[in-house]
Amino acid sequence: MAAGRLFNLSVGLIGARNQGVRLLSSTPAQNATLKDVRIKLKSIKNIQKITKTMQMVSAAKYARAERELQPARVYGGAAKALGEKAGLSSDESLPNHLIIAISSDRGLCGGIHSGVAKGIKALVGDKPDANIKVVVCGEKANAILKRSHASNILFALSELGRKPPLFEEASFIAEEVLNSGYEFDVCKMYFQKFRTVVSYELTHQDIHSLATLTNAETMLQYDDVDEDVLRNYQEFSTANLIYFGMKESACSEQSARMTAMDNATKNAGEMITKLQIVYNRTRQAVITTELIEIISGCVALETAD
Repeated sequence: MAAGRLFNLSVGLIGARNQGVRLLSSTPAQNATLKDVRIKLKSIKNIQKITKTMQMVSAAKYARAERELQPARVYGGAAKALGEKAGLSSDESLPNHLIIAISSDRGLCGGIHSGVAKGIKALVGDKPDANIKVVVCGEKANAILKRSHASNILFALSELGRKPPLFEEASFIAEEVLNSGYEFDVCKMYFQKFRTVVSYELTHQDIHSLATLTNAETMLQYDDVDEDVLRNYQEFSTANLIYFGMKESACSEQSARMTAMDNATKNAGEMITKLQIVYNRTRQAVITTELIEIISGCVALETAD
């Protein structure tokens, strides 16, 4: 009789534990059921697998982006060489300004996109009297800027960042800028310049307008340089500089995403370790409570007999 009651009591306690026995203690982390902790552990382990996979993918894409960055810097250096040697400079006092923001459609890469948006916001705030228009390349920076500077956005381009940048994409962006109908006096391109695998720098690059090239005294020294030649050069150099900025930004983005996913994987590992300790302590407390209740019930039954 006593053995049967003891068996029923044990089965009931074990069933309650399987459903989730809640232990109340002075530590808030322990005021949870085993089922809750088990679900959290499983969720964080799945997240860790995802971040680990994204880190590996980003590492492979970063290696490719770094290899492709060196030839792209040749494009940018060649486009900047003429302006530097000719001493070209834009008059900042002129009213019409154009900003080209290099971003992408993908996130989870730290402050890559927000840094570009902050730099543009600061520039717009410093020149309240200027007519500033922004061409946004990428949905991430566009989503940030259109909340506060929607009136300054000339147009936005999407479907960027999912694949490595191509010169054809840069040529299309340059063509859209030059055919937009906005006659700019000063043009700057904002992008993240790659420095090392763990660092990047917000950089702006001057893109000279056709009026600046035409009115430069150093350019007038050549008899064979007419307006058509300068226009063709402006179109080609603009595409080169945009391609250079896109390659720099893509390499910075992949390195930042790889670092961010690595940190996320480490944080998930630390959370798993802590939750595993909580789970083991909670499980041991549940087992101890069950044993105490079983022994107490056995003693009570023996005393009653």
